[in-house]
Amino acid sequence: MRKSCMLLMMIAATGCLAQKDSINQLSFSMNLLTHGEACGGGLPKSENTGSEEDKSRFMVGRVRLNVDYQRPGLQAHAVIQNKGLWGMKGNNAVTLYEGWVKLTAKNGLFAQAGRIALTYDDERIIGPNDFATAAQSHDVLRVGYEGYGHKAHAILAYNQNGDNYYNGTYYDNGAQLYKTMQTVWYHYDVPKFPLGVSLLFMNIGQQAGRYVEVDDGRGGKKKVPDEYNEPRTEYQQMYGGYFNFHPEHLTLEGSYYRQTGKVVNDAKQAGKIKAWMASAKATIKPTDKYGFVLGYDYLSGDDYVPVIHGGSFGMPYREYEGGFAPLYGSRTKFYGILDYFYESAYINGFTPGLQNTFVGAIYSPNGKFNCSATYHYLATATELSKLDRTLGHSVELQASYKFSKDISLIAGYTQMHGTETMDRLKQGNSSKQARWGWFSLVISPSLFTTKW
Repeated sequence: MRKSCMLLMMIAATGCLAQKDSINQLSFSMNLLTHGEACGGGLPKSENTGSEEDKSRFMVGRVRLNVDYQRPGLQAHAVIQNKGLWGMKGNNAVTLYEGWVKLTAKNGLFAQAGRIALTYDDERIIGPNDFATAAQSHDVLRVGYEGYGHKAHAILAYNQNGDNYYNGTYYDNGAQLYKTMQTVWYHYDVPKFPLGVSLLFMNIGQQAGRYVEVDDGRGGKKKVPDEYNEPRTEYQQMYGGYFNFHPEHLTLEGSYYRQTGKVVNDAKQAGKIKAWMASAKATIKPTDKYGFVLGYDYLSGDDYVPVIHGGSFGMPYREYEGGFAPLYGSRTKFYGILDYFYESAYINGFTPGLQNTFVGAIYSPNGKFNCSATYHYLATATELSKLDRTLGHSVELQASYKFSKDISLIAGYTQMHGTETMDRLKQGNSSKQARWGWFSLVISPSLFTTKW
């Protein structure tokens, strides 16, 4: 009996030692999202009927399986995602949302390659845009250094798709909106002072021009460059910075970015772009239970925006485009959760820009329940002939409740009143009271973890 007890103690001690010295960890988890929406009024014309749609209701489901492996100096992460509309036939859209490997050194240097959900600063320029359900990620190589308050990242991407014309140099209709992308980001947290500052530079190559199908002389078809719109890569640059000053009970944020170079439109034509944006936001929280938010966004627009009733007059000439594009950011965080201005285009290809003045209140009585109310005053950045700049007024209500560490429910309601200016620029019945309610049930269980 005594020998048996000693043997059991030795086995237990060996197990504890093995667990303490284990350097490999593998874990599996899931993320299940059920999202529903109902809206009425202010919707664009239906493509099928050409009439005004007054109501819309649907449910979306998204499932993610997360796999993580790590040991000293190495991390691997993969996310398999399925997203589809409830009741949609052939709902088998399984994709790789993330899949990357990261090597790190003790001196702070790292290298990471694969499909990554990039997030930088406040997500205004680069973010996952997770509220869009499918979200966005990027196929990139990222190298950098992190240590002593400094973070420096360099990101490189070169994208192709199945139609590898001329050794894959042509890229159209792919997973990302660019053919090549080079980004440099630097962030510094000031020691013993609540201030963080970031600088960002991006060089983005987009595919312009087209290939057309012609007879190959043997009864078939072949694709050749369009002589009127020669295939080529056009580049635009984005540069600017962001700061976050966060003393006790107060957070001040601000950003400023400029766009230059050339931008490619849906017709694969390129035009010069000169645009900029600036933002400021203050969050005041006297206690952990309540707070207030005040902010202002300015996104530049075209110098001249023609406004007509109905119809279009082709492609008017512009020396350069002045409308700022938020590129790959999480847009619903900034310009109203309806995302009314940068997901759907204005008429005739012109962009009047946007001024977004907002004020809100936050209430968190405990660690489980949170709610907020925000008012947006929305106006064009460009002065319009014979029209007021005011686009509309929006009120957003949002609440969330955390049932447990891995189950939460979020719900929101938005009421927007558009003006005649909105109606004329969007060519839709936007001046009606647009109503939009939604909810998201999120369940994120940890399934399995092992170490060895």
